[in-house]
Amino acid sequence: MSSHPQTIPAALDRIASELPDHDALVTPDRAITFAELRNEVRQAAAAMIDLGVAVGDRVAIWSPNTWHWVVACLASHYAGATVVPLNTRYTAAEATDILARTGAPLLVAMGEFLGADRVGDLDGSALPDLRHIVRVPIDRDDGTWDEFVSHGSDLAAADARAGAVRPDDVADVLFTSGTTGRSKGVLCAHRQSLAGSAAWAACGKITSDDRYLCINPFFHNFGYKAGILACLQTGATLIPQLTFDAEQAMRAVAEHRITVLPGPPTIYQTLLDHPARGRYDLSSLRFAVTGAATVPVVLIERMQTELDIEIVLTAYGLTESNGFGTMCRVDDDAVTVATTCGRPIADFELRINEEHGSETGEVLLRGPNVMLGYLDDEHATAATIDPDGWLHTGDIGKLDAAGNLQITDRLKDMYICGGFNVYPAEVEQVLARLDGVLDCAVIGVPDERLGEVGRAYLVTNPDAGLDEKSVIAYTRNYLANFKAPRSVRFVDALPRNAGGKVVKPLLREMA
Repeated sequence: MSSHPQTIPAALDRIASELPDHDALVTPDRAITFAELRNEVRQAAAAMIDLGVAVGDRVAIWSPNTWHWVVACLASHYAGATVVPLNTRYTAAEATDILARTGAPLLVAMGEFLGADRVGDLDGSALPDLRHIVRVPIDRDDGTWDEFVSHGSDLAAADARAGAVRPDDVADVLFTSGTTGRSKGVLCAHRQSLAGSAAWAACGKITSDDRYLCINPFFHNFGYKAGILACLQTGATLIPQLTFDAEQAMRAVAEHRITVLPGPPTIYQTLLDHPARGRYDLSSLRFAVTGAATVPVVLIERMQTELDIEIVLTAYGLTESNGFGTMCRVDDDAVTVATTCGRPIADFELRINEEHGSETGEVLLRGPNVMLGYLDDEHATAATIDPDGWLHTGDIGKLDAAGNLQITDRLKDMYICGGFNVYPAEVEQVLARLDGVLDCAVIGVPDERLGEVGRAYLVTNPDAGLDEKSVIAYTRNYLANFKAPRSVRFVDALPRNAGGKVVKPLLREMA
């Protein structure tokens, strides 16, 4: 056993005893210290036990980033249950599917949020296992949270459950973002969720002096593990945002002297280009982490120079690797950070499955933090983790001379133009540097002569005066003819999933 706690309840107990009076969470309506957080978690865990939640049961959470999410998540673990986070953008039908597949007896869900009451639309007849719904008040006073927690009187029962949790017990089932096909539930153990997030925090040198603005949704690995669990192990203060609003984020940075701000690339782009940026003091920012198939080099440079963020790192991971995999390090230069995802963390081994003599191939990961498997799907698990323990990621990449991983694309996003492989990510890097391009994505579309050719979808600044002809001409200055897109479509926004990834199948449908 290492000195680090190997279960999430043990991690909570430790930080509450080490930093009892330090702020754990700061939200618009309240600030909660680590000692108070532990008290609330114990009481909520007791309330869950009172409702009949058994060891190993799944507790689903379908709600945006409020303090209740953190308490409900940690309380589920404390009660010996498994957390199932649901994407707040899910329709009632998508949520019903996951609730049915996990057999969750308890759902902690948002009340009215963004003008909708999705929980009211759930199909109860399809959910025989779902016995209790606790509502969290968001936009109006329609919650049942306080009443739920008031039934948590048997704290000794909660403590006994917490003490019985083992490092290999399943902590969470996260459903893959499902950019293709039906989403799959990924099982991760307590020791894995803690080890991955601790390694991530170590790369950013996060300590209890840090204040972390959490824009990433808690239902996603980035918000839950690189957010809640990273802070739980370092003592950093977590300041969650309910929904991303650029000016609100800048105000929060100035007001709370935020030091850590992770997020998808689009967030920094929005902050950099915001007309009100000069009105806010953002000088406290110290550490930013981003990641996606493509992060424009120019964006990293601007984050370092214009936002003066000392440490800007990129990382790569997937739900099946517990959200983590590789990460840049503090002493990497801007080009390494922008063009690679760094080297393995969290005891991962990395290998490129090179085929046909090229140095590019599928990225494989192996180590103690590869998922336990997919929920109720041995076939899919066996197809993803080979007999030697290598996780086949479905991403295409290569290693540079220093061993840094460069993701060139998704296996399924690559298209073949005139017999040549084209990786859209490479074309997107070029387009991202064109003045006036705010966001871009490239897909292959059918072509009688060449099989497939590139089509670019661009979000542009209306003043830039870009048209199809000028964009294509620009790409031909930098790319081989077969890589340059043959058509351009201008759109108001690209379809993205909760993790910030462009949903290319939707673009293909548009095509």
